[in-house]
Amino acid sequence: MTVWVLAAVAGTVIGFVVPADQRVPWLSVVAGLSVAVSFAVQLASGRAQGFVARVGLSVLGAVLILGVISLGFGLSGLVSA
Repeated sequence: MTVWVLAAVAGTVIGFVVPADQRVPWLSVVAGLSVAVSFAVQLASGRAQGFVARVGLSVLGAVLILGVISLGFGLSGLVSA
């Protein structure tokens, strides 16, 4: 859940701050950072059972959130053009 919130906040900030032609590379950076943060959060929990599934679901959720945010900014760019 922490990784998802982080991805949502970072994606929204990127959408409003970064120019449209540079959003995709920055969203890719956030997706990569969410993998690292997901590993850190799951390692900090100290539970070994289901580690891979928890990390996978955490990263998948973050990437889906970034995809929805990217879709929203892409559609808003089409409407405003």
